[in-house]
Amino acid sequence: MRNPLWCVFGLLAVAAVGCGGAGSRPTAEDARKFVEEAETKLLAAANEASQASWVHATYINQDTEALSALASQRLIDLAVKYAKEAAKFDGLTLPAETARKIKLLKNSLTLATPANPKEAEEVTRLQAAMEGHYGKAKYCAAGGECLDVVAIGRLLGDSRDEKKLREAWIGWHDTARPIKDEYVRFVELSNKGARELGFKDTGAMWRSKYDMGPDEFAKELDRLWGQVQPLYQSLHAYARKRLREKYGDVVREKGPIPAHLLGNIWSQSWENVYPLLAPKDANPGYDLTSILKTRKTDDKAMVRYGEAFFTSLGFAPLPKTFWERSQFTKPKDREVVCHASAWDVDNVEDLRIKMCIETTAEEFAVIHHELGHNFYQRAYNQQPFLFRDSANDGFHEAIGDTIALSITPEYLVKLGFLTQPTDPSKDIGLLMQRALEKVAFLPFGLLVDQWRWKVFSGEVKPDAYNTAWWDLKRKYQGVAPVVERPADAFDPGAKYHVPANVPYSRYFIAHILQFQFHRALAKAAGCTAPLHRCSIYGSKEAGDRLKAMLQMGQSKPWPEALKAMTGEDRMDAGAMMDYFAPLKKWLDEQNAQTPVGW
Repeated sequence: MRNPLWCVFGLLAVAAVGCGGAGSRPTAEDARKFVEEAETKLLAAANEASQASWVHATYINQDTEALSALASQRLIDLAVKYAKEAAKFDGLTLPAETARKIKLLKNSLTLATPANPKEAEEVTRLQAAMEGHYGKAKYCAAGGECLDVVAIGRLLGDSRDEKKLREAWIGWHDTARPIKDEYVRFVELSNKGARELGFKDTGAMWRSKYDMGPDEFAKELDRLWGQVQPLYQSLHAYARKRLREKYGDVVREKGPIPAHLLGNIWSQSWENVYPLLAPKDANPGYDLTSILKTRKTDDKAMVRYGEAFFTSLGFAPLPKTFWERSQFTKPKDREVVCHASAWDVDNVEDLRIKMCIETTAEEFAVIHHELGHNFYQRAYNQQPFLFRDSANDGFHEAIGDTIALSITPEYLVKLGFLTQPTDPSKDIGLLMQRALEKVAFLPFGLLVDQWRWKVFSGEVKPDAYNTAWWDLKRKYQGVAPVVERPADAFDPGAKYHVPANVPYSRYFIAHILQFQFHRALAKAAGCTAPLHRCSIYGSKEAGDRLKAMLQMGQSKPWPEALKAMTGEDRMDAGAMMDYFAPLKKWLDEQNAQTPVGW
Protein backbone atom coordinates (compact mmCIF):
# COMPACT_ATOMS: atom_id res chain seq x y z
CA MET A 1 0.00 0.00 0.00
CA ARG A 2 1.00 3.63 -0.36
CA ASN A 3 2.00 6.13 2.28
CA PRO A 4 -0.94 5.99 4.72
CA LEU A 5 -1.34 9.76 4.54
CA TRP A 6 -2.55 9.36 0.97
CA CYS A 7 -4.60 6.32 1.94
CA VAL A 8 -6.09 7.91 5.04
CA PHE A 9 -6.76 11.37 3.72
CA GLY A 10 -7.15 10.71 0.03
CA LEU A 11 -6.29 13.74 -2.05
CA LEU A 12 -5.07 16.23 0.54
CA ALA A 13 -6.49 19.73 0.41
CA VAL A 14 -5.57 23.01 2.04
CA ALA A 15 -7.16 26.13 3.41
CA ALA A 16 -9.50 28.21 1.32
CA VAL A 17 -8.21 31.42 -0.13
CA GLY A 18 -10.38 34.40 -0.86
CA CYS A 19 -11.99 34.64 -4.29
CA GLY A 20 -13.54 37.89 -5.33
CA GLY A 21 -14.87 40.67 -3.17
CA ALA A 22 -17.72 40.40 -0.74
CA GLY A 23 -20.94 39.64 -2.58
CA SER A 24 -19.25 39.40 -5.98
CA ARG A 25 -19.81 36.43 -8.24
CA PRO A 26 -16.62 34.31 -8.56
CA THR A 27 -15.00 34.15 -11.97
CA ALA A 28 -12.92 31.54 -13.78
CA GLU A 29 -9.84 33.61 -12.99
CA ASP A 30 -10.78 33.54 -9.29
CA ALA A 31 -11.01 29.76 -9.50
CA ARG A 32 -7.60 29.51 -11.17
CA LYS A 33 -5.97 31.65 -8.48
CA PHE A 34 -7.80 29.70 -5.79
CA VAL A 35 -6.38 26.41 -7.03
CA GLU A 36 -2.91 27.81 -7.69
CA GLU A 37 -2.47 29.23 -4.22
CA ALA A 38 -4.04 26.15 -2.68
CA GLU A 39 -1.59 23.80 -4.40
CA THR A 40 1.36 25.77 -3.06
CA LYS A 41 0.07 25.59 0.51
CA LEU A 42 -1.01 21.99 0.04
CA LEU A 43 2.47 20.78 -0.82
CA ALA A 44 3.94 22.24 2.36
CA ALA A 45 1.14 20.88 4.56
CA ALA A 46 1.30 17.43 3.01
CA ASN A 47 5.05 17.18 3.42
CA GLU A 48 4.86 18.16 7.09
CA ALA A 49 2.19 15.55 7.74
CA SER A 50 4.11 12.89 5.78
CA GLN A 51 7.22 13.43 7.86
CA ALA A 52 5.27 13.20 11.11
CA SER A 53 3.45 10.10 9.95
CA TRP A 54 6.71 8.43 8.89
CA VAL A 55 8.28 9.03 12.29
CA HIS A 56 5.19 7.69 14.06
CA ALA A 57 5.04 4.56 11.88
CA THR A 58 8.74 3.80 12.36
CA TYR A 59 9.08 4.86 16.02
CA ILE A 60 5.80 4.26 17.85
CA ASN A 61 5.45 5.99 21.21
CA GLN A 62 3.17 8.49 22.90
CA ASP A 63 5.06 11.52 21.62
CA THR A 64 5.24 10.49 17.96
CA GLU A 65 1.58 9.53 18.09
CA ALA A 66 0.68 13.01 19.37
CA LEU A 67 2.86 14.76 16.79
CA SER A 68 1.46 12.68 13.95
CA ALA A 69 -2.10 13.31 15.08
CA LEU A 70 -1.47 17.06 15.32
CA ALA A 71 0.05 17.30 11.83
CA SER A 72 -2.73 15.15 10.42
CA GLN A 73 -5.37 17.28 12.08
CA ARG A 74 -3.93 20.47 10.62
CA LEU A 75 -3.87 18.91 7.19
CA ILE A 76 -7.39 17.52 7.33
CA ASP A 77 -8.81 20.72 8.81
CA LEU A 78 -7.35 22.63 5.87
CA ALA A 79 -8.64 20.05 3.45
CA VAL A 80 -12.18 20.30 4.78
CA LYS A 81 -12.16 24.11 4.72
CA TYR A 82 -10.88 24.03 1.16
CA ALA A 83 -13.46 21.50 0.00
CA LYS A 84 -16.23 23.64 1.45
CA GLU A 85 -14.83 26.82 -0.12
CA ALA A 86 -14.58 25.11 -3.53
CA ALA A 87 -18.36 24.84 -3.63
CA LYS A 88 -18.57 28.56 -4.45
CA PHE A 89 -17.50 27.69 -7.99
CA ASP A 90 -20.41 25.31 -8.58
CA GLY A 91 -22.24 26.11 -11.80
CA LEU A 92 -19.36 28.17 -13.15
CA THR A 93 -17.94 27.31 -16.58
CA LEU A 94 -14.25 26.60 -16.01
CA PRO A 95 -11.29 25.39 -18.08
CA ALA A 96 -11.08 21.59 -18.00
CA GLU A 97 -7.97 21.43 -15.79
CA THR A 98 -9.34 23.85 -13.20
CA ALA A 99 -12.73 22.14 -13.18
CA ARG A 100 -11.12 18.74 -12.55
CA LYS A 101 -9.04 20.09 -9.69
CA ILE A 102 -12.10 21.62 -8.07
CA LYS A 103 -13.95 18.32 -8.42
CA LEU A 104 -11.08 16.33 -6.93
CA LEU A 105 -10.85 18.67 -3.96
CA LYS A 106 -14.51 18.13 -3.16
CA ASN A 107 -14.65 14.38 -3.77
CA SER A 108 -11.33 12.89 -2.81
CA LEU A 109 -11.17 13.15 0.97
CA THR A 110 -11.09 9.98 3.05
CA LEU A 111 -11.46 11.59 6.45
CA ALA A 112 -13.31 14.88 6.91
CA THR A 113 -12.90 16.52 10.30
CA PRO A 114 -15.91 18.31 11.82
CA ALA A 115 -15.89 22.09 11.97
CA ASN A 116 -15.81 22.02 15.76
CA PRO A 117 -12.09 22.32 16.68
CA LYS A 118 -12.32 19.98 19.68
CA GLU A 119 -14.06 17.32 17.60
CA ALA A 120 -11.54 17.76 14.78
CA GLU A 121 -8.71 17.19 17.24
CA GLU A 122 -10.49 14.22 18.75
CA VAL A 123 -11.13 12.35 15.49
CA THR A 124 -7.52 12.63 14.29
CA ARG A 125 -6.25 11.62 17.73
CA LEU A 126 -8.53 8.59 17.68
CA GLN A 127 -7.26 7.53 14.26
CA ALA A 128 -3.61 7.84 15.35
CA ALA A 129 -4.31 6.00 18.60
CA MET A 130 -6.08 3.11 16.87
CA GLU A 131 -3.28 2.71 14.34
CA GLY A 132 -0.73 2.85 17.14
CA HIS A 133 -2.65 0.20 19.10
CA TYR A 134 -2.57 -2.08 16.07
CA GLY A 135 1.17 -1.58 15.61
CA LYS A 136 1.88 -2.44 19.25
CA ALA A 137 -0.66 -5.27 19.61
CA LYS A 138 0.58 -8.69 20.73
CA TYR A 139 -1.03 -12.02 21.51
CA CYS A 140 0.50 -13.57 24.60
CA ALA A 141 -0.13 -17.28 25.05
CA ALA A 142 -0.56 -18.59 28.58
CA GLY A 143 2.95 -19.13 29.90
CA GLY A 144 4.40 -18.52 26.45
CA GLU A 145 5.96 -15.80 24.36
CA CYS A 146 4.12 -12.74 23.11
CA LEU A 147 3.64 -12.57 19.35
CA ASP A 148 3.11 -9.47 17.20
CA VAL A 149 1.30 -9.44 13.87
CA VAL A 150 4.37 -10.59 11.95
CA ALA A 151 4.99 -13.56 14.25
CA ILE A 152 1.30 -14.44 14.28
CA GLY A 153 1.26 -14.35 10.50
CA ARG A 154 4.25 -16.68 10.37
CA LEU A 155 2.60 -19.12 12.76
CA LEU A 156 -0.70 -19.14 10.85
CA GLY A 157 1.21 -19.69 7.63
CA ASP A 158 3.57 -22.42 8.77
CA SER A 159 1.84 -24.48 11.44
CA ARG A 160 -0.47 -27.41 10.74
CA ASP A 161 -1.33 -27.93 14.43
CA GLU A 162 -5.06 -27.17 14.54
CA LYS A 163 -5.02 -26.38 18.26
CA LYS A 164 -2.15 -23.89 17.95
CA LEU A 165 -3.79 -22.29 14.93
CA ARG A 166 -7.05 -21.94 16.82
CA GLU A 167 -5.44 -20.36 19.87
CA ALA A 168 -3.33 -17.93 17.84
CA TRP A 169 -6.26 -16.92 15.64
CA ILE A 170 -8.46 -16.20 18.67
CA GLY A 171 -5.63 -14.45 20.48
CA TRP A 172 -4.88 -12.05 17.65
CA HIS A 173 -8.52 -11.16 17.02
CA ASP A 174 -9.02 -10.45 20.72
CA THR A 175 -6.29 -7.78 20.60
CA ALA A 176 -8.69 -5.51 18.71
CA ARG A 177 -11.43 -5.59 21.34
CA PRO A 178 -10.09 -2.57 23.33
CA ILE A 179 -10.48 -0.16 20.40
CA LYS A 180 -14.14 -0.86 19.65
CA ASP A 181 -15.43 2.10 21.66
CA GLU A 182 -12.85 4.35 20.03
CA TYR A 183 -13.99 3.17 16.61
CA VAL A 184 -17.64 3.86 17.44
CA ARG A 185 -16.75 7.43 18.33
CA PHE A 186 -14.51 7.71 15.28
CA VAL A 187 -17.41 6.72 13.01
CA GLU A 188 -19.65 9.32 14.65
CA LEU A 189 -17.15 12.14 14.19
CA SER A 190 -16.01 11.20 10.68
CA ASN A 191 -19.63 11.03 9.56
CA LYS A 192 -20.26 14.46 11.02
CA GLY A 193 -17.38 15.87 9.00
CA ALA A 194 -18.59 14.16 5.82
CA ARG A 195 -22.12 15.50 6.25
CA GLU A 196 -20.80 19.01 6.71
CA LEU A 197 -19.31 18.60 3.23
CA GLY A 198 -22.68 17.57 1.81
CA PHE A 199 -22.25 13.77 1.75
CA LYS A 200 -24.71 11.33 3.33
CA ASP A 201 -21.92 9.74 5.35
CA THR A 202 -18.24 8.82 5.13
CA GLY A 203 -18.93 5.75 3.00
CA ALA A 204 -20.76 7.85 0.41
CA MET A 205 -17.84 10.28 0.44
CA TRP A 206 -15.43 7.42 -0.31
CA ARG A 207 -17.57 6.11 -3.18
CA SER A 208 -17.81 9.57 -4.80
CA LYS A 209 -14.17 9.66 -5.90
CA TYR A 210 -14.39 7.28 -8.89
CA ASP A 211 -15.64 9.57 -11.67
CA MET A 212 -19.13 8.12 -11.19
CA GLY A 213 -21.92 8.34 -8.63
CA PRO A 214 -21.65 6.50 -5.27
CA ASP A 215 -24.44 4.05 -6.12
CA GLU A 216 -23.07 3.49 -9.62
CA PHE A 217 -19.68 2.61 -8.15
CA ALA A 218 -21.23 0.06 -5.79
CA LYS A 219 -23.03 -1.53 -8.74
CA GLU A 220 -19.77 -1.63 -10.72
CA LEU A 221 -18.13 -3.67 -7.96
CA ASP A 222 -21.08 -6.05 -7.93
CA ARG A 223 -20.77 -6.48 -11.71
CA LEU A 224 -17.07 -7.32 -11.46
CA TRP A 225 -17.67 -9.74 -8.58
CA GLY A 226 -20.31 -11.48 -10.69
CA GLN A 227 -17.69 -12.09 -13.38
CA VAL A 228 -15.24 -13.83 -11.04
CA GLN A 229 -17.52 -15.47 -8.47
CA PRO A 230 -17.74 -18.83 -10.32
CA LEU A 231 -13.94 -19.11 -10.29
CA TYR A 232 -13.81 -18.37 -6.56
CA GLN A 233 -16.53 -20.88 -5.78
CA SER A 234 -14.66 -23.60 -7.67
CA LEU A 235 -11.46 -22.80 -5.75
CA HIS A 236 -13.33 -22.74 -2.42
CA ALA A 237 -14.95 -26.14 -3.01
CA TYR A 238 -11.62 -27.72 -3.89
CA ALA A 239 -9.85 -26.14 -0.89
CA ARG A 240 -12.59 -27.25 1.51
CA LYS A 241 -12.33 -30.84 0.27
CA ARG A 242 -8.55 -30.98 0.67
CA LEU A 243 -8.59 -29.27 4.08
CA ARG A 244 -11.18 -31.79 5.24
CA GLU A 245 -8.78 -34.54 4.24
CA LYS A 246 -6.17 -32.93 6.51
CA TYR A 247 -8.25 -31.79 9.49
CA GLY A 248 -11.21 -34.19 9.42
CA ASP A 249 -14.54 -33.09 10.81
CA VAL A 250 -13.17 -29.69 11.87
CA VAL A 251 -13.97 -28.88 8.22
CA ARG A 252 -17.50 -29.76 7.17
CA GLU A 253 -18.23 -31.38 3.83
CA LYS A 254 -20.62 -28.52 3.09
CA GLY A 255 -20.69 -24.97 4.42
CA PRO A 256 -18.02 -22.37 5.19
CA ILE A 257 -14.36 -23.13 5.91
CA PRO A 258 -13.04 -22.41 9.45
CA ALA A 259 -11.06 -19.18 9.26
CA HIS A 260 -7.96 -20.39 11.11
CA LEU A 261 -7.10 -23.13 8.60
CA LEU A 262 -6.42 -21.02 5.49
CA GLY A 263 -2.88 -19.92 6.32
CA ASN A 264 -3.61 -16.23 6.91
CA ILE A 265 -4.83 -14.26 9.92
CA TRP A 266 -7.74 -12.81 7.96
CA SER A 267 -8.25 -15.69 5.47
CA GLN A 268 -7.64 -13.07 2.80
CA SER A 269 -5.13 -15.13 0.83
CA TRP A 270 -4.45 -18.85 1.00
CA GLU A 271 -1.05 -19.38 -0.61
CA ASN A 272 0.46 -20.59 2.67
CA VAL A 273 -1.68 -23.74 2.55
CA TYR A 274 -0.57 -24.58 -0.97
CA PRO A 275 1.30 -27.70 0.27
CA LEU A 276 -2.06 -29.06 1.46
CA LEU A 277 -3.85 -28.18 -1.77
CA ALA A 278 -1.14 -28.82 -4.35
CA PRO A 279 -2.35 -30.86 -7.33
CA LYS A 280 -0.76 -34.28 -7.61
CA ASP A 281 2.18 -34.39 -10.00
CA ALA A 282 2.04 -30.59 -10.39
CA ASN A 283 5.17 -29.66 -8.47
CA PRO A 284 6.67 -26.78 -10.49
CA GLY A 285 10.13 -28.06 -9.68
CA TYR A 286 11.34 -25.12 -7.62
CA ASP A 287 10.67 -23.31 -4.34
CA LEU A 288 11.41 -19.59 -4.67
CA THR A 289 11.71 -19.13 -0.89
CA SER A 290 14.34 -21.88 -0.76
CA ILE A 291 16.18 -20.39 -3.72
CA LEU A 292 16.30 -16.96 -2.09
CA LYS A 293 17.53 -18.38 1.21
CA THR A 294 20.10 -20.63 -0.45
CA ARG A 295 21.49 -17.60 -2.26
CA LYS A 296 21.61 -15.77 1.10
CA THR A 297 19.46 -12.97 -0.32
CA ASP A 298 19.25 -10.24 2.32
CA ASP A 299 16.65 -7.50 2.62
CA LYS A 300 18.32 -4.95 0.36
CA ALA A 301 19.17 -7.57 -2.25
CA MET A 302 15.47 -8.50 -2.35
CA VAL A 303 14.64 -4.87 -3.06
CA ARG A 304 17.39 -4.61 -5.70
CA TYR A 305 15.70 -7.36 -7.70
CA GLY A 306 12.45 -5.39 -7.67
CA GLU A 307 14.22 -2.21 -8.74
CA ALA A 308 15.97 -4.08 -11.54
CA PHE A 309 12.63 -5.15 -13.00
CA PHE A 310 11.57 -1.54 -13.44
CA THR A 311 14.91 -0.43 -14.81
CA SER A 312 14.69 -3.26 -17.36
CA LEU A 313 11.55 -1.55 -18.66
CA GLY A 314 13.35 1.75 -19.11
CA PHE A 315 12.69 3.46 -15.75
CA ALA A 316 15.49 5.32 -13.96
CA PRO A 317 16.94 3.69 -10.82
CA LEU A 318 15.65 4.66 -7.40
CA PRO A 319 17.34 7.69 -5.81
CA LYS A 320 20.18 7.30 -3.32
CA THR A 321 17.97 8.62 -0.53
CA PHE A 322 15.62 5.65 -1.01
CA TRP A 323 18.35 3.31 0.24
CA GLU A 324 19.31 5.64 3.08
CA ARG A 325 15.83 6.40 4.45
CA SER A 326 13.68 3.32 3.90
CA GLN A 327 12.87 0.82 6.66
CA PHE A 328 13.72 -2.60 5.27
CA THR A 329 13.76 -4.71 8.44
CA LYS A 330 12.13 -4.53 11.84
CA PRO A 331 14.30 -2.63 14.34
CA LYS A 332 15.11 -4.48 17.56
CA ASP A 333 14.97 -1.42 19.80
CA ARG A 334 11.48 0.00 19.17
CA GLU A 335 7.92 -0.62 18.04
CA VAL A 336 7.09 0.02 14.39
CA VAL A 337 4.22 -0.59 11.98
CA CYS A 338 5.42 -3.56 9.92
CA HIS A 339 2.55 -3.40 7.45
CA ALA A 340 4.29 -2.83 4.12
CA SER A 341 3.81 0.61 2.56
CA ALA A 342 5.41 2.88 -0.02
CA TRP A 343 6.01 6.59 0.59
CA ASP A 344 6.84 9.74 -1.34
CA VAL A 345 7.52 11.99 1.62
CA ASP A 346 8.19 15.21 -0.31
CA ASN A 347 5.80 14.37 -3.16
CA VAL A 348 8.67 14.68 -5.62
CA GLU A 349 11.64 12.35 -5.15
CA ASP A 350 11.88 11.32 -1.47
CA LEU A 351 10.73 7.78 -2.20
CA ARG A 352 10.80 5.14 0.55
CA ILE A 353 9.33 1.81 1.53
CA LYS A 354 8.51 0.69 5.06
CA MET A 355 8.65 -3.07 5.56
CA CYS A 356 9.87 -5.77 7.91
CA ILE A 357 11.30 -7.90 5.12
CA GLU A 358 11.73 -11.63 5.46
CA THR A 359 13.38 -13.81 2.84
CA THR A 360 10.32 -15.45 1.33
CA ALA A 361 8.65 -15.72 -2.06
CA GLU A 362 5.68 -13.80 -0.66
CA GLU A 363 7.88 -10.88 0.42
CA PHE A 364 9.64 -10.97 -2.96
CA ALA A 365 6.28 -10.28 -4.61
CA VAL A 366 5.32 -7.66 -1.99
CA ILE A 367 8.51 -5.75 -2.75
CA HIS A 368 7.59 -5.62 -6.44
CA HIS A 369 4.15 -4.36 -5.38
CA GLU A 370 5.49 -1.59 -3.13
CA LEU A 371 8.03 -0.43 -5.70
CA GLY A 372 5.16 -0.17 -8.16
CA HIS A 373 3.81 2.60 -5.93
CA ASN A 374 7.19 4.33 -5.82
CA PHE A 375 7.75 4.29 -9.58
CA TYR A 376 4.16 5.48 -10.12
CA GLN A 377 4.71 8.31 -7.64
CA ARG A 378 7.82 9.47 -9.44
CA ALA A 379 6.26 9.11 -12.89
CA TYR A 380 3.55 11.68 -12.13
CA ASN A 381 5.66 14.07 -10.03
CA GLN A 382 5.76 16.61 -12.87
CA GLN A 383 1.98 16.98 -12.79
CA PRO A 384 0.36 19.83 -10.84
CA PHE A 385 0.14 18.76 -7.21
CA LEU A 386 -3.56 17.94 -7.25
CA PHE A 387 -2.95 15.48 -10.10
CA ARG A 388 -0.11 13.66 -8.31
CA ASP A 389 -2.08 10.52 -7.64
CA SER A 390 -3.17 7.49 -9.61
CA ALA A 391 -6.09 7.52 -12.05
CA ASN A 392 -8.09 5.92 -9.25
CA ASP A 393 -6.73 4.33 -6.09
CA GLY A 394 -7.14 0.85 -7.54
CA PHE A 395 -4.63 1.79 -10.26
CA HIS A 396 -1.97 2.54 -7.66
CA GLU A 397 -2.40 -0.85 -6.02
CA ALA A 398 -2.53 -2.66 -9.37
CA ILE A 399 0.74 -1.46 -10.90
CA GLY A 400 3.15 -3.33 -8.64
CA ASP A 401 1.01 -6.45 -8.77
CA THR A 402 1.00 -6.25 -12.55
CA ILE A 403 4.78 -6.43 -12.41
CA ALA A 404 4.59 -9.33 -9.94
CA LEU A 405 2.51 -11.29 -12.48
CA SER A 406 5.69 -11.33 -14.55
CA ILE A 407 7.50 -13.37 -11.86
CA THR A 408 7.29 -16.39 -14.13
CA PRO A 409 9.72 -19.30 -14.58
CA GLU A 410 11.08 -17.47 -17.62
CA TYR A 411 11.81 -14.40 -15.47
CA LEU A 412 13.52 -16.51 -12.81
CA VAL A 413 15.77 -18.00 -15.51
CA LYS A 414 16.84 -14.47 -16.50
CA LEU A 415 17.71 -13.76 -12.86
CA GLY A 416 19.78 -16.93 -12.71
CA PHE A 417 17.46 -18.53 -10.16
CA LEU A 418 16.60 -21.38 -12.55
CA THR A 419 18.67 -22.97 -15.28
CA GLN A 420 15.68 -23.45 -17.57
CA PRO A 421 11.92 -22.76 -17.53
CA THR A 422 9.77 -25.37 -15.87
CA ASP A 423 7.72 -27.89 -17.83
CA PRO A 424 4.40 -26.29 -18.98
CA SER A 425 2.67 -29.55 -18.01
CA LYS A 426 3.22 -28.49 -14.40
CA ASP A 427 1.45 -25.15 -14.84
CA ILE A 428 -1.63 -26.19 -12.88
CA GLY A 429 0.53 -26.05 -9.77
CA LEU A 430 1.79 -22.57 -10.61
CA LEU A 431 -1.74 -21.38 -11.39
CA MET A 432 -3.00 -22.90 -8.14
CA GLN A 433 -0.36 -21.02 -6.16
CA ARG A 434 -1.31 -17.74 -7.82
CA ALA A 435 -5.05 -18.38 -7.45
CA LEU A 436 -4.62 -18.98 -3.72
CA GLU A 437 -3.15 -15.48 -3.57
CA LYS A 438 -5.21 -13.58 -6.14
CA VAL A 439 -8.57 -15.32 -6.53
CA ALA A 440 -8.92 -16.18 -2.85
CA PHE A 441 -8.48 -12.49 -2.02
CA LEU A 442 -11.37 -11.18 -4.11
CA PRO A 443 -14.31 -11.57 -1.70
CA PHE A 444 -12.27 -10.23 1.20
CA GLY A 445 -11.29 -7.24 -0.92
CA LEU A 446 -14.97 -6.61 -1.44
CA LEU A 447 -16.40 -7.21 2.03
CA VAL A 448 -14.18 -4.93 4.15
CA ASP A 449 -15.75 -1.81 2.68
CA GLN A 450 -19.14 -3.45 2.37
CA TRP A 451 -19.00 -3.68 6.16
CA ARG A 452 -17.76 -0.12 6.64
CA TRP A 453 -20.32 1.33 4.26
CA LYS A 454 -23.04 -0.28 6.37
CA VAL A 455 -21.41 0.99 9.57
CA PHE A 456 -21.01 4.54 8.27
CA SER A 457 -24.59 4.63 6.96
CA GLY A 458 -25.98 3.47 10.30
CA GLU A 459 -27.45 0.28 8.83
CA VAL A 460 -25.15 -1.65 11.18
CA LYS A 461 -25.18 -0.41 14.78
CA PRO A 462 -22.26 -0.80 17.22
CA ASP A 463 -23.82 -3.74 19.03
CA ALA A 464 -23.97 -5.61 15.69
CA TYR A 465 -20.50 -4.73 14.39
CA ASN A 466 -19.07 -8.20 14.83
CA THR A 467 -22.18 -10.07 13.75
CA ALA A 468 -22.36 -8.06 10.53
CA TRP A 469 -18.67 -8.67 9.88
CA TRP A 470 -19.07 -12.43 10.05
CA ASP A 471 -22.31 -12.37 8.09
CA LEU A 472 -20.40 -10.75 5.23
CA LYS A 473 -17.45 -13.13 5.54
CA ARG A 474 -19.83 -16.08 5.29
CA LYS A 475 -21.73 -14.52 2.39
CA TYR A 476 -18.76 -13.55 0.23
CA GLN A 477 -15.87 -15.72 1.41
CA GLY A 478 -17.61 -18.82 2.66
CA VAL A 479 -15.49 -18.51 5.83
CA ALA A 480 -16.62 -18.83 9.45
CA PRO A 481 -14.98 -18.07 12.82
CA VAL A 482 -13.26 -20.94 14.55
CA VAL A 483 -15.50 -20.43 17.61
CA GLU A 484 -18.58 -18.37 18.32
CA ARG A 485 -17.27 -14.86 18.80
CA PRO A 486 -18.21 -12.83 21.90
CA ALA A 487 -20.78 -10.04 21.57
CA ASP A 488 -18.18 -7.41 22.49
CA ALA A 489 -15.54 -8.66 20.04
CA PHE A 490 -14.29 -6.28 17.35
CA ASP A 491 -12.79 -8.61 14.78
CA PRO A 492 -12.78 -6.02 11.94
CA GLY A 493 -10.28 -4.07 14.04
CA ALA A 494 -7.81 -6.96 13.78
CA LYS A 495 -7.23 -5.89 10.15
CA TYR A 496 -4.88 -2.90 9.81
CA HIS A 497 -6.98 -0.98 7.31
CA VAL A 498 -9.93 -0.64 9.70
CA PRO A 499 -8.20 1.10 12.64
CA ALA A 500 -6.03 3.04 10.16
CA ASN A 501 -9.15 4.14 8.20
CA VAL A 502 -7.73 3.05 4.84
CA PRO A 503 -10.40 2.34 2.19
CA TYR A 504 -10.23 -1.22 0.90
CA SER A 505 -12.22 -1.34 -2.34
CA ARG A 506 -9.04 -0.19 -4.07
CA TYR A 507 -7.54 -3.63 -3.47
CA PHE A 508 -10.48 -5.42 -5.05
CA ILE A 509 -10.27 -3.09 -8.06
CA ALA A 510 -6.52 -3.62 -8.21
CA HIS A 511 -6.91 -7.40 -8.35
CA ILE A 512 -9.17 -6.99 -11.38
CA LEU A 513 -7.08 -4.31 -13.09
CA GLN A 514 -3.72 -6.04 -12.73
CA PHE A 515 -4.79 -8.86 -15.03
CA GLN A 516 -6.28 -6.39 -17.51
CA PHE A 517 -3.00 -4.43 -17.40
CA HIS A 518 -0.94 -7.61 -17.71
CA ARG A 519 -2.85 -8.76 -20.77
CA ALA A 520 -2.29 -5.42 -22.51
CA LEU A 521 1.40 -5.16 -21.58
CA ALA A 522 2.08 -8.77 -22.54
CA LYS A 523 0.62 -8.03 -25.95
CA ALA A 524 2.82 -4.93 -26.23
CA ALA A 525 5.83 -7.06 -25.31
CA GLY A 526 4.96 -9.45 -28.13
CA CYS A 527 4.28 -12.43 -25.88
CA THR A 528 2.42 -15.22 -27.68
CA ALA A 529 2.58 -17.76 -24.83
CA PRO A 530 -0.39 -18.44 -22.55
CA LEU A 531 -1.10 -15.32 -20.50
CA HIS A 532 0.10 -16.88 -17.24
CA ARG A 533 3.51 -17.57 -18.84
CA CYS A 534 4.09 -14.02 -20.14
CA SER A 535 6.72 -11.82 -18.50
CA ILE A 536 7.31 -8.24 -19.62
CA TYR A 537 10.75 -8.13 -17.98
CA GLY A 538 13.18 -6.36 -20.32
CA SER A 539 10.50 -5.09 -22.73
CA LYS A 540 11.01 -1.41 -23.51
CA GLU A 541 7.79 -1.49 -25.59
CA ALA A 542 5.75 -2.56 -22.55
CA GLY A 543 7.69 -0.07 -20.43
CA ASP A 544 6.84 2.80 -22.77
CA ARG A 545 3.14 1.97 -22.65
CA LEU A 546 3.23 1.65 -18.87
CA LYS A 547 5.17 4.88 -18.43
CA ALA A 548 2.76 6.84 -20.62
CA MET A 549 -0.17 5.89 -18.39
CA LEU A 550 1.70 6.42 -15.11
CA GLN A 551 2.75 9.94 -16.14
CA MET A 552 -0.90 10.96 -16.56
CA GLY A 553 -1.42 10.70 -12.81
CA GLN A 554 -4.94 11.77 -11.93
CA SER A 555 -5.12 14.46 -14.60
CA LYS A 556 -7.83 12.62 -16.56
CA PRO A 557 -10.82 10.46 -15.53
CA TRP A 558 -9.65 6.90 -14.93
CA PRO A 559 -11.42 5.41 -18.01
CA GLU A 560 -9.11 7.55 -20.17
CA ALA A 561 -6.03 6.32 -18.32
CA LEU A 562 -7.25 2.74 -18.63
CA LYS A 563 -7.74 3.20 -22.36
CA ALA A 564 -4.26 4.68 -22.75
CA MET A 565 -2.76 1.42 -21.51
CA THR A 566 -5.26 -1.23 -22.57
CA GLY A 567 -7.38 0.28 -25.35
CA GLU A 568 -10.45 -0.38 -23.14
CA ASP A 569 -12.36 2.19 -21.09
CA ARG A 570 -14.18 -0.23 -18.78
CA MET A 571 -12.81 -2.49 -16.06
CA ASP A 572 -13.06 -6.11 -17.15
CA ALA A 573 -12.50 -9.24 -15.06
CA GLY A 574 -12.42 -11.25 -18.28
CA ALA A 575 -8.62 -10.96 -18.33
CA MET A 576 -8.44 -12.68 -14.95
CA MET A 577 -10.75 -15.42 -16.17
CA ASP A 578 -8.55 -15.84 -19.27
CA TYR A 579 -5.44 -16.07 -17.10
CA PHE A 580 -6.91 -18.80 -14.88
CA ALA A 581 -8.90 -20.63 -17.57
CA PRO A 582 -6.74 -23.79 -17.43
CA LEU A 583 -7.09 -23.94 -13.66
CA LYS A 584 -10.87 -23.38 -13.76
CA LYS A 585 -11.24 -26.32 -16.12
CA TRP A 586 -9.09 -28.50 -13.86
CA LEU A 587 -10.94 -27.44 -10.68
CA ASP A 588 -14.31 -28.25 -12.20
CA GLU A 589 -13.04 -31.71 -13.04
CA GLN A 590 -11.81 -32.20 -9.47
CA ASN A 591 -15.11 -30.95 -8.06
CA ALA A 592 -17.29 -33.24 -10.16
CA GLN A 593 -18.41 -35.18 -7.05
CA THR A 594 -17.89 -32.32 -4.59
CA PRO A 595 -20.45 -29.85 -3.18
CA VAL A 596 -19.85 -26.35 -4.51
CA GLY A 597 -20.99 -23.32 -2.52
CA TRP A 598 -21.81 -22.94 1.16
